[in-house]
Amino acid sequence: MIEVLEAGLFTTIQDSGRAGYQKYGVSVGGAVDTVAHRLANIVIGNDENDATLEMTLQGAAFHFREAALLSITGGDMQPRIDGVPVPMWRPVYVHKGNELRFGNAVKGARTYIAVAGGFQADEFLGSASTYLQAGFGGHEGRAFQKGGTLERNRSSAMSERIVDQLTEKRINGPFAASDWWVSDMAVPMNNQGEAIRVFEGRHHHLFEEESIRSFTEEAYQVDTKSDRMGIRLKGEPLNLSVKEEIISEPVTFGTIQVPQNGQPIVLLADRQTTGGYPKLAQVASADFSKLGQVKPGDKVRFMMIPHREAERLLLEQEQYIRWCRSAIRRKVEEGHI
Repeated sequence: MIEVLEAGLFTTIQDSGRAGYQKYGVSVGGAVDTVAHRLANIVIGNDENDATLEMTLQGAAFHFREAALLSITGGDMQPRIDGVPVPMWRPVYVHKGNELRFGNAVKGARTYIAVAGGFQADEFLGSASTYLQAGFGGHEGRAFQKGGTLERNRSSAMSERIVDQLTEKRINGPFAASDWWVSDMAVPMNNQGEAIRVFEGRHHHLFEEESIRSFTEEAYQVDTKSDRMGIRLKGEPLNLSVKEEIISEPVTFGTIQVPQNGQPIVLLADRQTTGGYPKLAQVASADFSKLGQVKPGDKVRFMMIPHREAERLLLEQEQYIRWCRSAIRRKVEEGHI
């Protein structure tokens, strides 16, 4: 059992989301940074869809009432176990009685914690993801509070092998960690000034040429009103050249809508299922994780790419994640922890 000593700003249980129910008005939800969530599970031998903890902007603190295998990925919230810095993107074995604490995000916006077996959670429509707007999934359909507890599911055989290998290592501190970690190649963290790649949206042709040019040439600032539903941007207003009535239609993660004030909104995991604002662009799937790591005050730039290029980037990302999974399994089987 793990006790929540401090809840952080916004800490919830998330998995890969509940697909297939948008036609009933139920959002997919799930982890905002899907790559960080998946890799957190993969490096400790979990199924990549197992429930993880997602912390936003300010981290939480936990007391381990029993030893546990975990991993930490995503944004850097300066994790420490009993005051000792904890390496990220690798398996970490924590001893019974130790405390894991996080600070504010110094890079990125969201940090993920996975434990061997995944966190136990309330499932709804086949998913453990917390959906606050409707109050279901995760931990009683809400964010964690101080004093809450977390239980783990049964560990996989691979997770047990990682634990055995880590406990055999000479430990000079409050935890043991592997010598290897996931390469930065698999971590598409957003950096200031680095463009987020997009392709033309359904209503791209309705916008003024000058607005389309501004969209890719000017930087936008992330508004403080941004949340898991979407990122609100502030910058050069985007104007329509053709005033056309838009019928509400399906939207998805990364859809960039432009309301009447001309300030774009980029939809995220807890987005609504349909929208009636013009859709200027769509973020390439390979850059969803970059999108999930921007925080209020950050500057965001966009780069238009062909749809075929967006497909290639996603296939390349998926291939690398598969390679990571295979490489980690091989290291564990060979005892190279």
